[in-house]
Amino acid sequence: MTRRLTAAAVLAGLAILIAADVAATPPNPYRAPAMLALGSGAEASGGFCGALPR
Repeated sequence: MTRRLTAAAVLAGLAILIAADVAATPPNPYRAPAMLALGSGAEASGGFCGALPR
């Protein structure tokens, strides 16, 4: 396989994966978390393996 064929296959697979994800759950900007919440008072949510228990 050549690099060009491999790169094309990877990009096609990535495009299919993104299209399937968008088709399954369309993006909703009103329910999306803030990209940067510096100083907004919003707490981080979700898991972080390095976080110590309280």
